[in-house]
Amino acid sequence: MEKVVVITGGSSGIGLNTARALALKGCRVYEISRREAGTDAAVHIRADVTDEAGIRLAIQQVVDKEKHIDVVINNAGFGISGATEYTDIGEAQRQFDVNFFGMARVNRVILPIMRRQGYGRIINISSVAAKIAIPFQAYYSASKAAMTAYSMALYSEVKPYGIEVCTIMAGDASTGFTDAREKNLDGNDEYDGRILRSVGVMEHDELTGITAGEAGEYVAGKALKKRVPVLCTLGGKYKLFVFLTRLLPTKIIVELVGKIYA
Repeated sequence: MEKVVVITGGSSGIGLNTARALALKGCRVYEISRREAGTDAAVHIRADVTDEAGIRLAIQQVVDKEKHIDVVINNAGFGISGATEYTDIGEAQRQFDVNFFGMARVNRVILPIMRRQGYGRIINISSVAAKIAIPFQAYYSASKAAMTAYSMALYSEVKPYGIEVCTIMAGDASTGFTDAREKNLDGNDEYDGRILRSVGVMEHDELTGITAGEAGEYVAGKALKKRVPVLCTLGGKYKLFVFLTRLLPTKIIVELVGKIYA
């Protein structure tokens, strides 16, 4: 039986390349995104992760056609940057509404289906920023940290029902995510130009990071692997960085990251 996979945010970047990789491996792939047009790799369903009713209708379309869903990949998200002091709380809430609560809405819909099936896999695309918070991207980092904590709790809740939960903490990748970042430079003068410099360093790292194709292959591999860990890191050097956070005092980690990004 072909595996049926649903991906949110599957119309570009890592999501699109994951869809392509899974399709080449023989999966039936459905991608859910806000875009009007679909892709060459998946059946497109237009819906917004901030709209739970829309997500319910989208998932029901898949169930009506396929009768089962094997894997859900929560990939939809975006980033904001700027000084915490100058970030409007409404913008911070929107960051969480998409990155964190968007994932939670999808999972609320999919969990009863997988529980009745007696099997399923949920993959949540987080970020290394969940472990190594980035200055001037505090709310993005916090949204990904929330996602990681949620996933670890969910893992234990649903394991007895044959449902696996895996969180992938992605490192820098060269995708459209960089251009889509919503940058707020308010207060840059007051912060001695550090906001602009920090975002510049981050965007350089992203543009010189792994390709979207490599990232997509990695995520697709985790989607289909026989066993997956509850938490894993995408990107060789980032695996080292995450490992160092277990060894070094928190103050040293924070100061090192501060020197790089602040």
